[in-house]
Amino acid sequence: MEISVPKHIAIIMDGNGRWAAERGLDRVQGHTEGVSAVLRTVDACLKKGVKYLTLYTFSTENWKRSEEEVSALMMLLGEALTKYLPDFMEKGIKLSTVGDVQALPEQVCRKLEHLRETTKDNDQIVFNLALNYGGRDELVRSCRRMMDAGVKSDELTEEVFESYLDSAGMPDPELLIRTSGEMRISNFLLWQISYSEFVCMPEFWPDFGPELLDKALEDFNGRQRRFGGR
Repeated sequence: MEISVPKHIAIIMDGNGRWAAERGLDRVQGHTEGVSAVLRTVDACLKKGVKYLTLYTFSTENWKRSEEEVSALMMLLGEALTKYLPDFMEKGIKLSTVGDVQALPEQVCRKLEHLRETTKDNDQIVFNLALNYGGRDELVRSCRRMMDAGVKSDELTEEVFESYLDSAGMPDPELLIRTSGEMRISNFLLWQISYSEFVCMPEFWPDFGPELLDKALEDFNGRQRRFGGR
């Protein structure tokens, strides 16, 4: 049977801390291993022909974590943005973001902007990072953008609304994967995942890679997508 590959996959990367705790490591080491899982997953999606990959990288709620952990996460993000730029260019990876990224540390914002600009013409896959992202926050900011643009109530349609989302121009994810066995959407892409198929996996994010992606795609291919029909 031919395997259908979603054009857009979104992933809630959960379980870095628990992965580390099970091994007697600190949480930062779990996040470091999580970066390796990101790289494996991007490569696997490239090989499968996935065109958009959105990763829930840092949520608006993650600021509630300890200052030490948040600082470590920002440092890991900044280092990865610098280290993997040549890899992005070689493989045709285009970086995109959703979320209120301007609220991130200035150094991270500069690196993000540099990477977005440098990779803007790459066309193999859009690697979309959800940073300082919350679904409710996105909807509120989208409404503000519409109001600032003078959109009138009788002009508002779903298509118009979507054009003011952070993800404007991207197709909605057909598949949403969550690791670590949790069954929540955690304020992620509330508008965009209305018709996504959910696959929740017990493995922690640092263990994710091509084999688990294949397993999720096998599950996805076993679904009948009815979109409200019978």
